[in-house]
Amino acid sequence: MSSFSARVARESDGTVSLTTETVDESFLPEGDVTIDVAYSSVNYKDALAITPGAGVVRNYPIVPGIDLAGTVRESASPDFAAGDPVVVHGYQTGVSRHGGYAERTRVPAEQVVALGDGLTPRQAATIGTAGFTAALSVAALLRHGVTPDDGPILVTGATGGVGSVAVDLLAGAGFEVVASTGKNDKRDLLIALGASEVIGRVPEDPEAKIRPLDKARWAGAVDCVGGKTLAWVLSTVRYGGAVAASGLTGGVSLPTTVMPFILRGVALLGIDSVELPIAERRETWARLAGDLRIRHLDDLTVEVPVSDVDAVLAEIANGGRTGRTVVAVAGGF
Repeated sequence: MSSFSARVARESDGTVSLTTETVDESFLPEGDVTIDVAYSSVNYKDALAITPGAGVVRNYPIVPGIDLAGTVRESASPDFAAGDPVVVHGYQTGVSRHGGYAERTRVPAEQVVALGDGLTPRQAATIGTAGFTAALSVAALLRHGVTPDDGPILVTGATGGVGSVAVDLLAGAGFEVVASTGKNDKRDLLIALGASEVIGRVPEDPEAKIRPLDKARWAGAVDCVGGKTLAWVLSTVRYGGAVAASGLTGGVSLPTTVMPFILRGVALLGIDSVELPIAERRETWARLAGDLRIRHLDDLTVEVPVSDVDAVLAEIANGGRTGRTVVAVAGGF
């Protein structure tokens, strides 16, 4: 039984440590498809996975990394063969099943997405859950009927993994994009991604009470923050507009009223990438290689070896990371 390297999170006395271990295939969970992992990525949930008391991981040890991409090593499923390039995310990967910070993993075939000619494993891992969530958000707005002719689209948390990709995708689809961020030094990046305007965090006064209805400004929005920010966004969307919401860094409570929904017909579109059915997941990945292709993916990406991922996880936990960070697993230990 061959051995391989893995970054394993273990809990002891209320602390969580992330160390490199040599393990063998008996360490892997059950599944139909064994994958040689080439790349993973860094997400906020990965940081929470090694944060004591965060509630993301219930049982340790765990290999973090909610995104992984590589090639099939072995398959008991007729849908996949050795050498096939694939991507896996969601379905508790890196949370209750070992994730991408290991040279090898095993997953059920019904959780695996085959990559066509349009995306490499590195590109897929770079897109990851964050970019995939952004694509779902943009697709939801389009499906709701929001068009570039309707007016500007607001993106909150615009320098994060979801927000930055959403800015790119929306601008690529012809929308006027207003990017909201607290990172004033990232204005040039957001403009380069296609934002027509960059504003500060909303609401401007974090202590102000959110009005049930404020001045109508946006045809729609992609909200990556939640909490009071989402409440403010809902109060400022134009009649018949929609908000695609996926974030909770601003809190899980929503201090709003029914007014945006019953007086302006605003739609709140919840975006989930964890339990999304596999058919829709595969369809969205096909679109990411086609009409929802991210134009500035390389400009948004920094690569780190998996051996150095600890510092990046600490940075993202404190809100200090911009864009996407791809993690080199193969050769990265």
